[in-house]
Amino acid sequence: MKPQPSGDEQNQHSSKKSASRYLGQLAAGWMIFQTVLLSTPVVAQQQDPLTYRELLQKIQAGEVTKVEIDPAQGVAKVELENGDPSDTPLEVKLLDQYPELTQTIRAYNNENEENIVKFDVKPTADSSAVLGLAANLLLLLVLLAGLIAILRRSAASSGQALNFGKSRARFQMEAKTGIKFNDVAGIDEAKEELQEVVTFLKETERFTAIGARIPKGVLLIGPPGTGKTLLAKAVAGEAGVPFFSISGSEFVEMFVGVGASRVRDLFRKAKENAPCLIFIDEIDAVGRQRGAGIGGGNDEREQTLNQLLTEMDGFEGNTGVIVIAATNRPDVLDTALLRPGRFDRQVMVDLPSYNGRLGILQVHSQNKKLSSEVELEAIAKRTPGFSGADLANLLNEAAILTARRRKEAITPLEIDDAIDRITIGMTKNPLLDSKKKRIIAYHEVGHALLMTLLEHSDPLNKVTIIPRSGGIGGFAQQVFNEEMIDSGLYSRAWIVDRLTITLGGRAAEEEIFGHDEVTQGASNDIRYVADVAREMVTRYGMSDLGPIALENPDNEVFLGGGVERREYSEEVAMKIDQQVRAIAFRCYENARRLIRDRRVLVDHLVDVLLEKETLDGDEFRKIVAQYTDLPEKQKQLVLSKS
Repeated sequence: MKPQPSGDEQNQHSSKKSASRYLGQLAAGWMIFQTVLLSTPVVAQQQDPLTYRELLQKIQAGEVTKVEIDPAQGVAKVELENGDPSDTPLEVKLLDQYPELTQTIRAYNNENEENIVKFDVKPTADSSAVLGLAANLLLLLVLLAGLIAILRRSAASSGQALNFGKSRARFQMEAKTGIKFNDVAGIDEAKEELQEVVTFLKETERFTAIGARIPKGVLLIGPPGTGKTLLAKAVAGEAGVPFFSISGSEFVEMFVGVGASRVRDLFRKAKENAPCLIFIDEIDAVGRQRGAGIGGGNDEREQTLNQLLTEMDGFEGNTGVIVIAATNRPDVLDTALLRPGRFDRQVMVDLPSYNGRLGILQVHSQNKKLSSEVELEAIAKRTPGFSGADLANLLNEAAILTARRRKEAITPLEIDDAIDRITIGMTKNPLLDSKKKRIIAYHEVGHALLMTLLEHSDPLNKVTIIPRSGGIGGFAQQVFNEEMIDSGLYSRAWIVDRLTITLGGRAAEEEIFGHDEVTQGASNDIRYVADVAREMVTRYGMSDLGPIALENPDNEVFLGGGVERREYSEEVAMKIDQQVRAIAFRCYENARRLIRDRRVLVDHLVDVLLEKETLDGDEFRKIVAQYTDLPEKQKQLVLSKS
């Protein structure tokens, strides 16, 4: 049976065929153009003033003084005796053969020796032959250039087919990384752990001499934007070794075996340049648990993972080659990757703390024009939970706003707007004075007032009724306790106050406008309260059911999870629902009571907010502290949050 050509061969054949057809059309068009160019143009002329017969008669009559013949064009240029010397000679069209003309001129000159007719033959230069030769040479050069281009394209496609299994890793020497540990801020703990890797790469013999085994791999684990890739470049820059970088998705192709071939080629190049560093970004794209995919595994991905496992710790050693991988999903990685001998070190790259954020801001503010009023310390305090990439984006957004407002330096106003734009959304046009605007004002004041009054609440940063993109009519923003966020330890009192604050907007709407005028603006707040209250009952043991963990959330769909397994009876499920409902209703009634008891203060705060549209935390707390009916204990509590 005749073998069928592959897809690449068919594409190459069709490309060659189309190129040949194109060259043929080009040659035919050039020949037509050459014919038109070199042919004698037909010029529309007026009727000849002198015919051939009249010319002979005028010569015999002695009215012609000069005849100049141009055989190339087949004309005779005639000068008459009575004509003006400044006029151009008359052109007489000649016949193919004109012996009568020469005979008549010769006979006239023999008879009239004093007044003879000057006769001359001056053919014009005929360049058609030269032009034809030049045109043919030019066509030959064009055809030759097209043929060379086709051959080069065929050679390139053949080379790509042969290099399909080669590694696509970017190779950088020491001078090209340009990044050291001093250029990385905010993750000092991770830098200290990676300093050990730098020592391994610099002084390999010192460890091997006493029998120590150099770690094969380092796994960087952390949220997106925390600087994992930057850390890997800094390790290569500090150690002064070659640096191979590749993404995990670049290994996997639709053809089985290509990824494994690229892994082999990558480690072969790395061994030739040892000691060196290999950085694999997003390793979870190729290192997920084998056989865990829905509907069957990916053979190509699993073969690539098997080859990676073999290269890192197989029959052949890879002395002097350290692999650094980065991921933000360590829970999906195959257990064979995480065992000793493969990724021996696992470095956590967490979100930066206050000092880390301050260092990152100092690095990224070096090329920014900041006014003297901008304090990086205040920005670092206001941005807990921001990653390094978020902080860089924050300063960049502030610089963009400054340029749009035609200011010479970044001011605190641009910093505040940039923070709100990143965390909440872009500012929209303020609402007109209407019922909707007043409802939003009461809603946000309800949140802000409870943030100020409750004992375990974090202080208010600002409250505004300027709408934002995404359907946000306004917001009340807190300054969260960074130590609590870093530790992840939240007390029951803090959680309860948090739920009460969340329901403050709905409580204000119902107290002011009545039950029938409550809007759906608190839908997200109610959803949040339900989720947190359920976790208090089923996971945290913060209810009357006691310290019992009743649910274990499992959201790893690709691991066969995604469904919470119920390990309790229907009776316990009913009690859980009752406890969740009791917590939510208790917080809601507390929020309504606090707002109901301070109705005059709430109305005054709404009037001020409608006038200014934005109140910062200090100004809001001063208004609350000046409220005459506020007990002295609550006044001290309010002032302590300033």
